[in-house]
Amino acid sequence: MKRFEGKTAVVTGGGTKGIGRATAARLVEEGAHVFITGRREHELEEAVAAIGREVTAVPGDITQPADLDRLYEAAAARGRGLDVLFANAGTASFATLEDLTLDELDRVLRVNVVGTVLTVQKALPLLNPGASVVVNVSTSADRGLAGMGAYAASKAALRSLTRTWASELKDRDIRVNAVSPGPTDTSGVSELVGPENLAAYNEGLVSMIPIGRTAHPDEVAAVVAFLASADSSFMLGANVLVDGGVNQL
Repeated sequence: MKRFEGKTAVVTGGGTKGIGRATAARLVEEGAHVFITGRREHELEEAVAAIGREVTAVPGDITQPADLDRLYEAAAARGRGLDVLFANAGTASFATLEDLTLDELDRVLRVNVVGTVLTVQKALPLLNPGASVVVNVSTSADRGLAGMGAYAASKAALRSLTRTWASELKDRDIRVNAVSPGPTDTSGVSELVGPENLAAYNEGLVSMIPIGRTAHPDEVAAVVAFLASADSSFMLGANVLVDGGVNQL
């Protein structure tokens, strides 16, 4: 029997060509019906076509409560509650303290922190006993990389919230854990640094990664699926680093 046979999952940020889409595809492969959400409808449509089955797209913005209500109403209509939530949607920013604007700080914190809080909070009535919540943090939360202050701070907040939520929800038999990907080959990176700078950016990244390359989204998705499954049943409030050794060696 597949690990997620008959289960219902939600993946935010599931449309972009990255960790969200790879995780949605992995959960479907292992038997789940997955609801994906994101702001760009065309990317959601591409993801549905690529995955091919047992996936439903619900366009929306995680910072908008009404959009999350629509997402969870769609999941609830399946009539089986919710077994897996991967709170993956987020945004990034490159700006030093000197250059960081209030608008940019507000944008990053609103999407990464407020949006994720709303995502998990609004899922609570739907989560089944035995459900698993996985929060996408980042290895940046534990490092002092120049220009990454707002992003790293937002992800450090999520690491803290993961612990708190794990404590608060354990009596409902709901496990909350985090995954912290290191540098990963996603479409979002290209958008952030610009296609013309991508090769140089990746070259600089690879020089810092002990394993000698960036991660493929499927490699992170495999860890998310592990945390979402009963295979990780004795893990609670944990943060799994998928970083090629960046924070280890």
